Amino acid sequence: MPTLSQRDLVEIERQAVELATMAGAQITAALGRTLAVRYKGEADKREDLRDPVSEIDEEVEVLIRERVASFFPGQDVLGEESEERPGRDHDIVWTIDPIDGTANFVNGFPLFAASIGVLNRGVPVVGAVWCSTSHALRSGVYHARLGGPLSFESEGFEAVLSPDVRRRLIGLGKGLDAAGLPGDLRRTGSAAIECAFTAAGLLAATRIETPNIWDVAGGFALLQAVGASIRVDTGSGWEDFKSFTSRASTYEENDLRHWSGRVIGGTPNVVNALCRRSD
Repeated sequence: MPTLSQRDLVEIERQAVELATMAGAQITAALGRTLAVRYKGEADKREDLRDPVSEIDEEVEVLIRERVASFFPGQDVLGEESEERPGRDHDIVWTIDPIDGTANFVNGFPLFAASIGVLNRGVPVVGAVWCSTSHALRSGVYHARLGGPLSFESEGFEAVLSPDVRRRLIGLGKGLDAAGLPGDLRRTGSAAIECAFTAAGLLAATRIETPNIWDVAGGFALLQAVGASIRVDTGSGWEDFKSFTSRASTYEENDLRHWSGRVIGGTPNVVNALCRRSD
């Protein structure tokens, strides 16, 4: 993998934080408005109304794409709402989820995120996730770069856990109950939130059933910054995550837009327990 200097990583992280902050401002400004909302798939079939897209999703992605093109011309951008790929053969890919947790957002349920993850040949090297709330009970951006610490709003952050709390929280989608697991279950409706909250110590771990790459690329960079365990279900067992392109023999064989895979991330003992329950 071509090496990015620390100077490169610091600049990419700075820009990613600015973009995530901008996305958060756009989302916050839209709260309380009557939004135009459409649904992916067959909108005339009630059972398909599960994947809403708001006008803000689309507006935010357009703004981020414009900024990346301005500051990092030629680098690739992979977003949820547009299939445009300005630099498909570039080693650096910006993955964008303008609003993760759109169903929460359009219903006024205040738990959603804007996620930006930067990959170098499939490896997460920078993540910036704006969250509508946080450990500080306010919105802000969790961010990290390869080899750097986890930060919140440009300040170094380290989780402080009470030794008296014996059952921590686990983010979990459909399919499992809490019986036999070392924690109580929570479901947030946002993969990016769950990755950020796990990195921040608010969750001990999270299992995400069917994420797309833009759901977790930014969050994986945060988890890596705190030394969390990340496992991916390969179909023949759980493996440590290495990159979003590790399943193909060459980088060029991968279309990152179509990456998907059940993932678990968090503290090693809880990750191991979830892997055992998920086999």
